[in-house]
Amino acid sequence: MLARRIIPCLDVCDGRTVKGVNFVGLRDAGDPVELAVRYAAEGADELVFLDITATVEKRQTVTDLALRVGRALDIPFTVGGGIGSVEDAASVLGAGADKVAVNSSAVARPVLIRELAEAFGSQAVVLSVDAKSNGDGWTVMTHGGRTDTGRDALDWIAEAQDAGAGEVLLTSVDADGTQTGFDTALLAAARPRVRVPLIASGGAGAPGHFAEVFAANLADAALAASLFHYGTLAIPDLKAILAAQSIPVRPC
Repeated sequence: MLARRIIPCLDVCDGRTVKGVNFVGLRDAGDPVELAVRYAAEGADELVFLDITATVEKRQTVTDLALRVGRALDIPFTVGGGIGSVEDAASVLGAGADKVAVNSSAVARPVLIRELAEAFGSQAVVLSVDAKSNGDGWTVMTHGGRTDTGRDALDWIAEAQDAGAGEVLLTSVDADGTQTGFDTALLAAARPRVRVPLIASGGAGAPGHFAEVFAANLADAALAASLFHYGTLAIPDLKAILAAQSIPVRPC
């Protein structure tokens, strides 16, 4: 079994890290670069930065943030939010990001995924999917969780992989920020259809939540925000707990 990755996520709004519950009720969590440096020192395997207002406000992704982060870090990081073209992605990748994440723009124009994969390679293209339960399955939410597209989330994941997405970041809108555990039903439904690395997102609140998804092979990596931002759990402690349960993790 490959080592499982632990990935802090920093949702950025107006240059600050924020976090809410179910994508609303945002509160400040600190300077994103300062947090990034701290997480890298603690042993984070990667980082994800999502400008959660970029698409809604019709702004380009924070290239300046990518520059600041790139100068401060020596671990891989992904930047998403408002990337709607090859030019947008080139700006962020050129600033130092290792990958770009696409969500709303890709749903609106699926060919974007193929364009990005052809320009930069599939390994640099992360499909970010915000999925919300509709009772019978899950639909894709866009624009920071504000718009229900009515599109089946699992079908969209399959289509995006065929177009060239090299990784899937799957966030449960229902579990987001609740710290009650990852949405294992969503992950179990998605896992058979995902051929590329799958990142579980939304709901992490305790070491056992990570252990649950890794032990059941529901994800290759797990992402968390509130748990790390507010000091509930430190990355070295989490990795030590997982290692004690024979779950392979990279050393801090």
